[in-house]
Amino acid sequence: MGTSTVFDCTILELPKISMDSGSITSINNKIDIPFNVERVYYLYDVPAGVERGGHAHRNLYQLIIPIAGSFDIVLSDSKHRRTFSINRPNYGLLIIPGIWRELNNFSSGSICIVLASAAYDENDYIRSYEEFLNIKSKI
Repeated sequence: MGTSTVFDCTILELPKISMDSGSITSINNKIDIPFNVERVYYLYDVPAGVERGGHAHRNLYQLIIPIAGSFDIVLSDSKHRRTFSINRPNYGLLIIPGIWRELNNFSSGSICIVLASAAYDENDYIRSYEEFLNIKSKI
């Protein structure tokens, strides 16, 4: 988890090829993103006013992409907070380990896809903000 900060998280522009027939974006491991994708999941049909996330990861890297619509991602490293509003499918937010995240303000019909560096592991999650603050204070 290290001494990661919200300033280590960044928006990545993904390759986009535009044609008259539409656009395409492909993502290559360790080329377009700094990790190998081991898991993919997506959020959709999120009701208005609902918040997703509300956790941190000890070791997991994620790239969060708005495939359709828009939403906000609020990050915390225990000292600083940053909010990213994302709404373009060829841009994604890279979140490194040791960062608390909350996703909210989903537009109607939005779809959020998450590319993760490892398979699901419950032990990698920190689900309590108080526990997160405690862990970060010891680093």
